[in-house]
Amino acid sequence: MPEFDTAHVKNIVLLGHAGSGKTTLAECMLFETGCIRRQGNITEQNTTADYHPLEKERGNSIFSKLLHVRWRGYKINILDTPGYQDFAGEVIAALRVADTGIMLLNAENGVEPGTDTIWDYTQRFKTPIVFAVSKLDSDQADFDRTVEEARGHFGPRVTVVQYPLQTGAGFHEIIDVLRMTLYKFRDTGGKPEKLPIPEAERPRAEQLHKLLVEAVAGNDEKLMEVYFDKGELDEEELRMGMKQALINQELFPLFCLSAERNMGSGRLMGFIDHVCPSANEMPAQLTRSGQEIPIDPSAPPCLFIFKTVAEPHIGELSFFKVYAGTVRSGMELENETTGGAERLSQLFLVEGNERIAVPELTAGDIGATLKLKNTHVNNTLHAKGRRDELPPIQFPPSVMTVAVEAAKKGEEEKLAQALHHLREEDPSLLLEVSAELRQTLLHLQGDMHLAVVRWKMQHVFHLDVKFERPRVPYRETIRRPAEASYRHKKQSGGAGQFGEVTLRIEPWFDGMPDPEGLNVRNKEVIVLDWGGKLVFCNCVVGGAIDNRFMPSILKGVMEKMQHGPLTGSYARDIRVCVMDGKMHPVDSNDVSFKLAGLQAFRQAFREADPQLLEPVCQVQVTCPEEWTGAVMGDLQTRRGIVLNMGYDGNQRRITAQIPQAEMEGYSSSLRSLTQGRARFSRRYLAHEPLPSELQRKLIDEYQSQFKEEVTA
Repeated sequence: MPEFDTAHVKNIVLLGHAGSGKTTLAECMLFETGCIRRQGNITEQNTTADYHPLEKERGNSIFSKLLHVRWRGYKINILDTPGYQDFAGEVIAALRVADTGIMLLNAENGVEPGTDTIWDYTQRFKTPIVFAVSKLDSDQADFDRTVEEARGHFGPRVTVVQYPLQTGAGFHEIIDVLRMTLYKFRDTGGKPEKLPIPEAERPRAEQLHKLLVEAVAGNDEKLMEVYFDKGELDEEELRMGMKQALINQELFPLFCLSAERNMGSGRLMGFIDHVCPSANEMPAQLTRSGQEIPIDPSAPPCLFIFKTVAEPHIGELSFFKVYAGTVRSGMELENETTGGAERLSQLFLVEGNERIAVPELTAGDIGATLKLKNTHVNNTLHAKGRRDELPPIQFPPSVMTVAVEAAKKGEEEKLAQALHHLREEDPSLLLEVSAELRQTLLHLQGDMHLAVVRWKMQHVFHLDVKFERPRVPYRETIRRPAEASYRHKKQSGGAGQFGEVTLRIEPWFDGMPDPEGLNVRNKEVIVLDWGGKLVFCNCVVGGAIDNRFMPSILKGVMEKMQHGPLTGSYARDIRVCVMDGKMHPVDSNDVSFKLAGLQAFRQAFREADPQLLEPVCQVQVTCPEEWTGAVMGDLQTRRGIVLNMGYDGNQRRITAQIPQAEMEGYSSSLRSLTQGRARFSRRYLAHEPLPSELQRKLIDEYQSQFKEEVTA
């Protein structure tokens, strides 16, 4: 039998902006429950969660960590997450398997930029949220302002359960308006003394208690009737009402604490035990086919992989949540994605970088296993013969792209393996090998995300790599018709080569009528992989060119379309009409007509008023009202065009289109301009004509580079 049944397992995720005290709270909870003998701290680089060398070097969390504590008959799984937006993938994966979020608010700074972003993720997952105001022992702490900002950002459902009697260095007393008790702590923290609320504070405490009771009763008709009858709700009634209100996101209770001084964590853990929902009290998970998977220990086993970590000299450690059944060491399950079998050789509880072997884990619990053969993040493992597949985690789209290559020749394969490992550990990092740009591209969440990749390349994989600006995928097209003729003739003793092609090219658009003055014998419409179309018409009369040579001419045209005459970019939206030509009874062959078609197309293209097209992105920026002017000004310097402006809650939303070439460094620039208060998303919109002066510059650069390569 598992040590804890499903009802006594609570899964929480610690959320909040960087520096809000998440890791310190996790450390405090471990110390308070006796899991560790000495409470570590960030300054001394000895916390259980931030064990990675890079985290110690930078002084903040970068990766999510799994911890657990036992507290008064309950097991609390703790997922400690980073606070910077660049590591949003870690936060989202943790939210996917947590049943309650503890959102920390730094009393020194109020609601910080990262908190707003994380809040949006919690709304997507419909995660029950408990607020905890931290660092109340700071001289700059302002509890009332923090609560006011929280309600301004997250709505009136933020409801005070506790408030400090004083803040700053003298902070050691908390008034709990749920229990109507004063908790008084020693200077060293720990277990508090429970005292009556001072008379001077009773009016405020009673007013907050009344607001709490009304908030709870207002979300439950039965409790509302009880409240009307008695004029009060007892603690048990409040607990039950708060639990349901939490699950429905109708109430967000707010606590206060100083985790560094171990004040308030015990009461918060008690609330997690008795009020926060366990997995079986949350709505049942749905499979991708819409079937419910109830959190039932007696059901067939089903688990979901939400994170992997590469363990040096051991292999990949796969983190999972058990959604149904009970899983045991040695059990063999089926991977719904691959169809292959996976044996769970060992099961572990995880405490930072420590693993604790256990024989089994029950529904609702979170654990880890080693050396799965072919199982990755977002895979579902289940009992054989079933078809359960849980929905995958949707990671945020990237906001920046860099090109990466090995600094030393011969290390390309080693780099490819390193990138594969990085991608396995971090699904928010996307890898693309672009044949068009002839570059390997990394799509990232920001500069700090890139810094982590750079550090791992150097310290984990021992690779010297270069990160460069990615090339821009331009397109080439034409603006007017043009004709050209080319004769390919080569004689080298014996059979020679001969082919002559005359063709006309025109800008193509949907619904375009057949060419005037030409007899179209055959028309082929080719949808190009890179966007747009090529329409190829055989208009030859009188047998000047045999039909058997038409595919070769088309092949030559396509070859030049793939490496356009202006800058080597893909060409698109062109109609090619082969009008005439000549053959030789002996020397004409496929190669001859391919080369003649290529060169005729190249010459005609240069005479057809060629146009470069650049990719344009639609960018949506969300920022506080006071930063709107700065954001708009920066958009203008990037050749941006504002499409519309509106509101997203209390934030300004600006939608603009910006050339992809001007998006370089936008993530850093926006963060700097708005003190980290803005966020943005982008998506490809279309290819639009490039201004003539920029077109000339790019063509000159390409021709100069081409000449240098030929000379070399």
